[in-house]
This record gives sequence, C-alpha cells and structure tokens, in this order.
Amino acid sequence: MTVVTLPRLAYLALGGTIASVDEGTTGSATGRAGAVPRITAADLVGGVPAIADIAHVEAHQLGLLPSPSLGFDDVQRTLDAAREAVATGSSGVVVSQGTDTIEETAYLLDLGWDRPEPLVVTGAMRHASAPGADGPANLLAAVAVAADPAAVGRGVLVVLNDEVHTAASVRKTHTSSTGAFTSPGTGPVGLLTEGTPRFRTPAGRFPALTRRVAPLPPVALHRVTLADDGRVLSALDGLGYRGAVIEGFGGGHVAGHTVDAVRALAARMPVVLASRTGAGETLTSTYGFPGGEIDLLRSGLVPAGRLDGLKARLLLATLLAQDAPPDRIHREFAARGRGTPRAHHT
Repeated sequence: MTVVTLPRLAYLALGGTIASVDEGTTGSATGRAGAVPRITAADLVGGVPAIADIAHVEAHQLGLLPSPSLGFDDVQRTLDAAREAVATGSSGVVVSQGTDTIEETAYLLDLGWDRPEPLVVTGAMRHASAPGADGPANLLAAVAVAADPAAVGRGVLVVLNDEVHTAASVRKTHTSSTGAFTSPGTGPVGLLTEGTPRFRTPAGRFPALTRRVAPLPPVALHRVTLADDGRVLSALDGLGYRGAVIEGFGGGHVAGHTVDAVRALAARMPVVLASRTGAGETLTSTYGFPGGEIDLLRSGLVPAGRLDGLKARLLLATLLAQDAPPDRIHREFAARGRGTPRAHHT
C-alpha cells in the first residue's frame, strides 16, 4: 500500500472580505451594519474540508483588517512570517487578505520574497454571508497552487476565480465581479481545472530586491487629466516626497503647458512615467510633440514599461529605500517593466 505524504503549508490570514460576515441591521440612518472581518484563519481552513486532501495547513492569524487599512508594516510582517514558515519546514505559503489592495501588496511581497517556495495570495469578492461566497473556493485553489511543485520559482502568485496571475501583472478591474482580477495584455499564467493547477508558462521570476519593504519613503502618484494645469506636480517637492510616478495619457504623454512643471520636478527627484490606460507598455520613440514621451524621457523621466502606476510607485519606493542611484533605477525599470522573465530563477 502506497502512503501519500502531503506537503506542509503555512496559511497567513490578514482579514478582508474572505473573513467577513454581514452583521445585519442597526438603528443607524442607513439601517445596515454591513460586512466586517470576523472569521479566523483556523475557521476559514476548517470550513473547507477538501483542503485536508491536498496539504497539511498550519493557520496563523496576522490580522483581521479590511485591506484599505493595510500598510507597508503589514506586508513586512507577512514576509517575516512567510520566511519563518519555510525556514521551519513549510513547502509553500498562502496569504489571504481583502481584494482592494491585493494588486499592490502582492507586488510588494514579490519585491521582498527571496525564496523559491510558492507564496500565493488570495481573497474573496463576496463575503461569507453572501449567496455564492467565493472565499472557500479561492482558498482551496490557492492551497492547490502553493502545494504544486510547478509553482516553485515563480515568486508571488495571485489566485482567484480558478486563475493564477503573477504579482507584477495582476489588476483588480471590477468593483464586485468574482472575475475582477485580470492580467491585461498577458492573461493569467495558469488555470485550475478540476482543482489541478495548469501553468501556461515556464517557471521564472526576477530576483527579490530586498528583505525589507518597510519603512519605505513617500512616493507620489499623479494621474494626468484633461486640462490638468500641473499645480499638483509643482507642490510635490514641498510635501516631502522622495519620488513621483506620473500616469500619463496614452503611451506616456502630458499636456504641453505642464511640461515645465514636469521637467522641474524631474530635476528635483526621480520621476517615473507610466500610462493611465492600464495595459500596454509606455512608448519611448514615437511622439515628438512637447509633452510626448520622447520629450519627457529626454528630460530625465524613467519609462515604467508595462508596470502601471500603482506598481511603479512601489518599485520606485523600494529602490529609493536603498538609495539606488539614477542609473540603477533606470535599469530596474527597463528590466521589470518588460514583464516576468523566463529564466530568472530564485
């Protein structure tokens, strides 16, 4: 008789919708108390019996917060707990949290995750009291991915709705749909079929940048808009920011009348040029009008490539925390802005 040895995984829970229940009605003006995080990590795992057929999961409660309240320190605590787990025998780690900030926390985790073991982030779009709650299925899928040897060497992955996304590409693109998470321009790197992960790409990742993702220096994120007069850009230096990311129009453009403000800002701090479109790479050599990408890059701005403004902000802040010189900032964005490589194993 063959004895199957199941992998050992650590489960780190931070709260969020996956841990939330509707507390019903109140005497307030709205009459609704709404859903709030209440369910513990142990109860979440215990509520999905099929997990026990995949792995031995040790549940750890790191917090019971809605994800808008998470900060860099929470990401660092998660990294420290994940490292401790794999150092003491876990072959992978699952993290659950609210979905509002997953695209940011997962990328910051990836910048700091220096281990080959899978670190898989999941959550839910429907709270546990809602009909069709997706939390149990997402947690089961995340455990299946973290337990799969094919997930080794891929860095941080995000698993929801039976899809596997890289931390660098995933975005939340809908307010409430269970299919809210997508990877614009690339699609998921894997899918789960009948509970089994199927990866579409070879394992590979960029190396971690640091073991410390907190504290990070303040980096501003500014999205340009029609008739933007540039006054926000002119104020950033006086507000104590160490760097800035500008989400430009289209392929990376600003209005001609704001070019002077952009140039002045780039003379005082590193400025990264991303696109507000949400998909595709920033251009580098197509448009030559004042405020076009050729003009802006000539003024010292750093092209973000495929990275959107949210992720570009985190990458720039992580580099500034290391006092990275301008040439290194350019190199890191040039490499990481192209997407996940095929042959950068941890």
